[in-house]
Amino acid sequence: MFFKKKQPKPEQTFVEVGERKIPAKIYVEMRRGVRFSLGKNGAILRMPVLLPSSAKQKELERFRAWVIQKIEEKGPEDSHSLGKTYQGGDQLQVGSRNYILKIDWTTNKTHSARLHGKTIHLRLTQTDSEVNRIKSVRQLLSRVVAQDFQAEMERRVQELNHLFFKKNIKNVSLKYNTSNWGSCSNVGNINLSTCLLFAPDDVVDYVIIHELAHLLEMNHSPRFWKHVENAMPDYKEKKKWLKQNWQSCNF
Repeated sequence: MFFKKKQPKPEQTFVEVGERKIPAKIYVEMRRGVRFSLGKNGAILRMPVLLPSSAKQKELERFRAWVIQKIEEKGPEDSHSLGKTYQGGDQLQVGSRNYILKIDWTTNKTHSARLHGKTIHLRLTQTDSEVNRIKSVRQLLSRVVAQDFQAEMERRVQELNHLFFKKNIKNVSLKYNTSNWGSCSNVGNINLSTCLLFAPDDVVDYVIIHELAHLLEMNHSPRFWKHVENAMPDYKEKKKWLKQNWQSCNF
């Protein structure tokens, strides 16, 4: 019997870039080299566990400088969602819908959010760390917006399925997923990332068609892509849009 090695928990922090605070995770693990990366949810630093303390400090400083440089290179259009913080009265544009944020600070143990009309009411605890609070706000906004878009997205999935595939769909879910745009199970469960809601309607349709095509082919074979092309001949343009604009699709 083989046991999966337990992964070390990262230290959560942030890198200040002007007035913004970019979420960062620092992993100290069994590895040979140092690695920097920047994704949808922030920056990541991976360091060898055997690295001397003085060397670790130098890598931390180099990492911070690297993150600042990358954010400045991307510019506001490509990296606006990284490290984004919200204030009461801010507006959140998701697709064609515009939400107003109302924020109350509490001494509760947890954060919460509710939608009243087009106002998202966030109740944030003062006892949480800033890093955790930024992460929680993203998840809460995603959950509230998902509830507001649920019926519309279910309807669009059913429409595209009826037009091109005519397969049985068991369930349609909207979830805060930053690792992929969607997924499909062999029993007909369609999962879509709430990050997709920031994309144009035709790009959303592409992702839905992509997942529906998996009801015919649970792979990415030439036959699979032929099903996608039959439903959306210009699908490669939508795929390219996602590759070029993924940074702007987040809460």
